[in-house]
Amino acid sequence: MAMARRSASHLLSSFRPFSLLLQPPLADAPSPAAAAAVASARRALSSASALRARDEKDAARWRESMDRMRNIGISAHIDSGKTTLTERVLYYTGRIHEIHEVRGRDGVGAKMDSMDLEREKGITIQSAATYCTWKGYQVNIIDTPGHVDFTIEVERALRVLDGAILVLCSVGGVQSQSITVDRQMRRYEIPRVAFINKLDRMGADPWKVLNQARSKLRHHNAAVQVPIGLEEEFEGLVDLVEMKAYKFGGSSGQNVTAYDVPSNMADLVTEKRRELIEVVSEVDDQLAEAFLNDEPITANQLKAAIRRATVARKFIPVYMGSAFKNKGVQPLLDGVLDYLPCPLEVDNYALDQNKSEEKVLLAGTPAEPLVALAFKLEEGRFGQLTYLRIYDGVIRKGDFIYNVNTGKKIKVPRLVRMHSNEMEDIQEAHAGQIVAVFGVDCASGDTFTDGTVKYTMTSMNVPEPVMSLAVSPISKDSGGQFSKALNRFQKEDPTFRVGLDPESGQTIISGMGELHLDIYVERIKREYKVDAKVGKPCVNFRETITQRAEFDYLHKKQSGGQGQYGRVCGYIEPLPSGSDGKFEFDNMIIGQAIPSNFIPAIEKGFREACNSGSLIGHPVENIRIVLTDGASHQVDSSELAFKLAAIYAFRQCYTAAKPVILEPVMKVELKFPTEFQGTVTGDMNKRKGIIVGNEQEGDDTIVVCHVPLNNMFGYATAIRSVTQGKGEFTMEYLEHNIVSQDVQMQLVNSYKAAKGTE
Repeated sequence: MAMARRSASHLLSSFRPFSLLLQPPLADAPSPAAAAAVASARRALSSASALRARDEKDAARWRESMDRMRNIGISAHIDSGKTTLTERVLYYTGRIHEIHEVRGRDGVGAKMDSMDLEREKGITIQSAATYCTWKGYQVNIIDTPGHVDFTIEVERALRVLDGAILVLCSVGGVQSQSITVDRQMRRYEIPRVAFINKLDRMGADPWKVLNQARSKLRHHNAAVQVPIGLEEEFEGLVDLVEMKAYKFGGSSGQNVTAYDVPSNMADLVTEKRRELIEVVSEVDDQLAEAFLNDEPITANQLKAAIRRATVARKFIPVYMGSAFKNKGVQPLLDGVLDYLPCPLEVDNYALDQNKSEEKVLLAGTPAEPLVALAFKLEEGRFGQLTYLRIYDGVIRKGDFIYNVNTGKKIKVPRLVRMHSNEMEDIQEAHAGQIVAVFGVDCASGDTFTDGTVKYTMTSMNVPEPVMSLAVSPISKDSGGQFSKALNRFQKEDPTFRVGLDPESGQTIISGMGELHLDIYVERIKREYKVDAKVGKPCVNFRETITQRAEFDYLHKKQSGGQGQYGRVCGYIEPLPSGSDGKFEFDNMIIGQAIPSNFIPAIEKGFREACNSGSLIGHPVENIRIVLTDGASHQVDSSELAFKLAAIYAFRQCYTAAKPVILEPVMKVELKFPTEFQGTVTGDMNKRKGIIVGNEQEGDDTIVVCHVPLNNMFGYATAIRSVTQGKGEFTMEYLEHNIVSQDVQMQLVNSYKAAKGTE
């Protein structure tokens, strides 16, 4: 286009003398060549202006398309109704034509729970992507799991979304996983709306939940709706912005009827609208000015102020309803369009690899070079399916794209849009969209560009696994399928790790909890037809030191030919609390007592030694190693000699540093009827749990405690048996803590006994 413009102006300037020809002839007529040149210049000029007009038209079309797009996630605590809500959204937007429940009697299961295991257990295991259209807007939705074991699914969904719906249960209120999910939303700076679900249930109290969100989640929020009745009498909602009441009729709540606010609710509605205006005006200057001047505030003014405050993450509008009873879902969809941002309103940053990872703000328009992030992988029927969020540019079927992380050039063989486990082929996709590609080999978190820029998106936060299991195939013939399954799951899920125990030779799988690992063992059986034998779960202990200890070790070996010689001196000490890393190595040698080319080998030796402490053979962390002196030999010193010297020096001084064992401590939230409080807390004390919170919620007691993971195996069965099946619990990793002296002795003795029997 630019060339066309340049050629047009060049032609015109070249034929400037002929501009006189445009006037009526005074003398002889111009030559045919000159007339042709003028016509050619005019054509070039008109084609350049046509190109410019087409470009402007294209830009306007892209802008309108992106303005009318929302990328949202639905996240919440277990059993708050995320999948049920998504099912209703798909039904009302016409994506599905009948509603199926999560644990429905028809056995079909919700659309977004496409895995057999999900339908059987009635839980979401993988986040599922879909899209729908509502009032001319395209909404891409990701339904995420609620169990803490599948927290990475929530993490990577939130990484690529522009907005989210935080679902809260009107009876359960703000629960442990609600806090975790909210923390993840804050980390990725995601604007959100809250939806208080299950208003039809007994004991529903939306105002209690609203205040809990303020106190526990530090939300600056206010209700934008007031329910008409609660529990069995829940009929509809009053919209505080438009001041209209809505009822939901029809077999599936598809007929929304608007009418005037009921007279018996007028006072409550006026009070709640005033509260909404007050809360929003605290964070929005334009509304505050109108509010302080006592001007009447129109629905449009209030709507615009709520949108500004929500997009700026200063305010969270709270919606209400009951997804199961088909009430309140359509107004929530309107709220997603009205208050959550479009892709152009969100700042996304990339790291420029050519400028030592300098932060670059992405424009988010299709006119820029392609930048896309692979945020989730799945093994489909046709090979690896890679989910991409496109941040800049356009991706087309048949295009060549570059994987910045590996440097590989890849052709896009097939481009699809996902609807749970179904797909729709498309020819191209532009910035702001979430699509999937087939046949592209990559890892979760890789960035793709068109090759003109070398950007990577900031990596996702991946939590450390807290539990390990030894697994092995029962039949030796199925070893190949077993390895294939483990490799695939490792690629799909960054929190699922596979390793080999160097001592026993067993395959060890690590994950976020018992349920997480159970699901993978079950999937190996179902998807790969491999029966696996599972060993006792083992906890990921760590070792650390508690005081400074000196080392001075000479490694000397002479056995004909070149020998080995290396001497290292220095000390080890614990890292101060709050340090970023878990291992630090400092070279404090002055002069050339040890040639500088051997220093990396010494560090490598110490790092290797830290992989296995002498107490129970687990990794050593929170340690600082300082090298102060040493000696080398002109002929016999080598990298291997110094590496071995470092390993033996570490072992020599480790015991003197008073090592201790660290165990993972879990934050456990228990919810059970108050009548069982004595037996449940007694059982927790037996498990060496420290109770840090205790509150009453109706007939239930909620206890928060910190318990060593090693004492929590099989607790799901234990809590059911002491509460007659009425108790439930959730747990998440908190920290690694020092074990008591008797536990340390027990662990050390069992480790020595296990080594002695080998």
